[in-house]
Amino acid sequence: MSLDKEIVIALDEGTTNAKAVALDARGQVVAKCSRPLTIQTPHEGWVEQSGEQLLAASLAVIRQVVAEVGAARVAALAISNQRETTIGWYRASGTPCGPAISWQCSRTAVFCHALREQGLEAVIKAVTGLPIAPLFSATKMRWLLEAIPQGHALAAQGDICLGTIDSWLLWQLTAGESFCCDYANASRTQLLNLHSGDWDDDMLTLFGLPRAALPAIRPSSGLFGHTRGLSGIPDGIPILAMIGDSHAALFAHGLGATGCVKATYGTGSSVMAPVASAQCDVKSLATTVAWHDGERLVYGLEGNIPHTGDAVAWMAESTGLSELPENELAQALCTLPASVDSTLGVYFVPALTGLGAPWWDEQARGLIHGLTRGVKRAHLIRAALESIAYQIADVVVAMRQHGAFSLQALMVDGGPTKNDWLMQYQADLLGCPVMRSDVAELSAMGAALLARKALLQVDSEQLRAWLPEHVTFLPDMARHARLQKRWVDWQNAVQLARAQKP
Repeated sequence: MSLDKEIVIALDEGTTNAKAVALDARGQVVAKCSRPLTIQTPHEGWVEQSGEQLLAASLAVIRQVVAEVGAARVAALAISNQRETTIGWYRASGTPCGPAISWQCSRTAVFCHALREQGLEAVIKAVTGLPIAPLFSATKMRWLLEAIPQGHALAAQGDICLGTIDSWLLWQLTAGESFCCDYANASRTQLLNLHSGDWDDDMLTLFGLPRAALPAIRPSSGLFGHTRGLSGIPDGIPILAMIGDSHAALFAHGLGATGCVKATYGTGSSVMAPVASAQCDVKSLATTVAWHDGERLVYGLEGNIPHTGDAVAWMAESTGLSELPENELAQALCTLPASVDSTLGVYFVPALTGLGAPWWDEQARGLIHGLTRGVKRAHLIRAALESIAYQIADVVVAMRQHGAFSLQALMVDGGPTKNDWLMQYQADLLGCPVMRSDVAELSAMGAALLARKALLQVDSEQLRAWLPEHVTFLPDMARHARLQKRWVDWQNAVQLARAQKP
């Protein structure tokens, strides 16, 4: 790599915004740009986004960062993306067949229930590592083809492409020359055989999806293609990494070190621990490919939670707090929970589109339990923030059932982790250190590190010098003991939410 070509630009395409981050040869952020994204909820339980908007925002932020650093300095692009969100597009034109179905969407819940009734969950989990849930992409792909006139026939002929957001962006960045995804994103579709590392014929048949419609699977670190035909983005920039955002964050925290369990706090949350194999006997958790670094597959034990930051946003909207300016809102979310000693017995179970891990109950409905006349806005906001900590802790408890699991520290990232009160509550609840990365661009950094690995042709361990530092919250063990009763009460509230079948 020439000295003047040192910049890796990482595109982090999330649910609520698309951001591009430029990192120099020392791993320092030298430029960044962000654009907001919107979601649509046309029916109860449906969540979708415009594929065109995702693309336009992504290209806009890349274009601006290229302009800031200078095209001559850009060595490579990397992509981290919101996972499981699914889109179909016509191969000939590159235009979407319809909206992208969000990872949050539960429109396929009836089909998922039918699969369970047929006794297929154990078979599916043994092959793909994933429990049956509307979260994963396969049922969304099936739904898309059924919603398109002659969808199945067109897909079988290869006229329709089906993919996760990484493959959609790659296709557009390369003018249709590259139709690929990485192992990490492929493992979230419920179509990848974790043991063979290829699309599984039995799963394709079960979900009615033709292989011709799916992308080729590549290592997360390596050459995916080159930019072509884009205004403001030079032709020929190599795209050297693609990976799901939660996986990228785990890589950036510690390169997959044993005992370093990661929790990303975003719209939803992913709790992920590196493990040595795809074998997992814990029914309530998923086994996934953490990444393929170009040399080997690394697996992850994972629990997915659909509503964490989203739960706080919902409560802020419902209590009028969201009307504050953004900086005042952030301050209020930090000060209000600490302004009261407790929630006065209130528990908020944010099953707004059902519950994820470890419950996997898309029929559950959200509830606010324990309301009394003395409950004010501060108590409700505190209950929403506490719900994040409880949901994370529930997944960690499930992970302890895995023989190879160990927890030395919970490594955390994402917007809600800026809340010191929440981080201390999480540490006290779990009784272990919580180590926060204050790098807002952690997923982007993880993707950029994988691109840097391919660029420099080095071993993953040689990337350790680029890892960010952490701020540590140590647990108060006396408070840890006191919080166990509240945690039990929270779990009782969860059972009430699960009893509220529609």
